[in-house]
Amino acid sequence: MASPKVAIIYLSFNSDIYLDDVISGLEKITYPKDRLEFVVVDNPHPQFGSSMPNLEEKLLPISGQTIPHVTLLPQKENLGFAGGNNFGITWALENGFDYVYFHNNDGFMAADCIEKLVAALENDPKIGAAQSLLLLYPETELVNTAGNLFHYLGFGYCGSFRHKKSDLKLREVEEVGYASGASILMRAKLLKEYGLWDKDFFLYHEDLEYSLRMRAVGYNVIIVRDAVFYHKYQFSRNQDKFYYMERNRYGVMLMYFKWPTLFVLLPMAIIMEFGLIFFSIISGWFKVRINIYKYWLTPKNWQLWLAKRKNIQSIRMVTDKQILSMAVDKVIFEEKDINNPLLKYIANPLMTAYWFIAKRIIFW
Repeated sequence: MASPKVAIIYLSFNSDIYLDDVISGLEKITYPKDRLEFVVVDNPHPQFGSSMPNLEEKLLPISGQTIPHVTLLPQKENLGFAGGNNFGITWALENGFDYVYFHNNDGFMAADCIEKLVAALENDPKIGAAQSLLLLYPETELVNTAGNLFHYLGFGYCGSFRHKKSDLKLREVEEVGYASGASILMRAKLLKEYGLWDKDFFLYHEDLEYSLRMRAVGYNVIIVRDAVFYHKYQFSRNQDKFYYMERNRYGVMLMYFKWPTLFVLLPMAIIMEFGLIFFSIISGWFKVRINIYKYWLTPKNWQLWLAKRKNIQSIRMVTDKQILSMAVDKVIFEEKDINNPLLKYIANPLMTAYWFIAKRIIFW
């Protein structure tokens, strides 16, 4: 039988400095290249503009020869991570592909990455999405994420960040809190049935939302240990990131948790809110915090997210207890400038103690 068809969606965003490594990875792929399509969606950068001239110059001459066939989909405006990838997904679904793989802008695949991911999903129909093991580059002995971690208050972060690969205790296939959107394989039939990535997230936590969606309808979300993706990850802390991560984690909680669960978590959420206000003040981002509150105090925004909630609650097949079964009770950042003593010695012990009680209350 022919191998399943896989569309590799590459969301280009000022991709010029990464493209040579991307091409090198594509040339080494062991998966049958005639069953692949390299779909490039180019989001124009606000400062550097479109990457299309470089993409056309470097990709088109080798399209379908040393690399898989290339389809270029230039955009006139920045659609964000979810919106840009959705443009590529739509193309893949319209052209009969079995799987869709997200390939991050600033990384490249190991030769057998696609092969290992496809094999895992082909062997288990209950897997909804699969993440690669992401290693840092050029520090390839260190982990970027061995499966992302999902906190019960909606936070998401990299699991095992900067741990040595040799120290990992991973099985070949293992369930994770949620799959990183930097390198993730998804089933086309599930994207058709349950929808594409949520474009209203724009940036951050859209991978968390999609993973919870898969779990809510009864599918597992896993990491494939031997499917490796090398990521030129650079931690950044900026106001836009803070805004979208905070805005979107509220959205995740509102969409997926039943009202009694939100009520149980409310006291800890309020305490955390005071901590985040303090953090925003000392960081000089208090205006950003105010903008987040303004967003959630706008009636039309509540209407938008409540409609999302209604949809998720109508299709879900599992309990809150099951959805929260993979949730962690603390937030751990390896970056020294944000992993401060307040988080380590006050917030995390408090959240751990609270979750010890709360998870025994949430039986629904």
